[in-house]
Amino acid sequence: MEGCTNAAALTREIQQLGYRGDVNTVRRHLRPYRTGTIPTDAPLPHVTVRRVTDWIMRRPEQLTDIERKCLDELCERSPALATTTQYARRLASMVRERRSEHLALDVWLADVRLDGQRELRTLAAGIRRDRAAVLAALTTTHTSGAVEGNVTRIKLLKRQMYGRANFDLLRRRILLSP
Repeated sequence: MEGCTNAAALTREIQQLGYRGDVNTVRRHLRPYRTGTIPTDAPLPHVTVRRVTDWIMRRPEQLTDIERKCLDELCERSPALATTTQYARRLASMVRERRSEHLALDVWLADVRLDGQRELRTLAAGIRRDRAAVLAALTTTHTSGAVEGNVTRIKLLKRQMYGRANFDLLRRRILLSP
């Protein structure tokens, strides 16, 4: 708004403030300013599946006004998306808060079975099959993250060593690597 239309300079400036986009996005945004037609309100964000999924899975209070407006408009256009959003947020809050109420999960599964879309019913069927594991994940504070991290590290070392040396060297690298 101060009159600077140099995309590279603006990109550097806003990247210092935390912007993670690239110079081409800034160039596209500046195009109307260069022609003299300055938009009166902020442009709506480009809608992608990944972006809408992010809006749905984030807590509603963490959405900006523009993101909330776009998601509300999309949900008005598609009742299926509105239903999916409602169920996804309920499940995400159960997982985030690690609520151990067995009844909450059962109510969610029953609701999805009654009026959810086919994809949600498939997800619910998978959760029902592994109900014990899902309840354990919701009720315990233990995680296998450290073990999974070590397994990933060992597999990476194994791939790097493939065809180069014998088992003794691989064992030594695994034991001595941080």
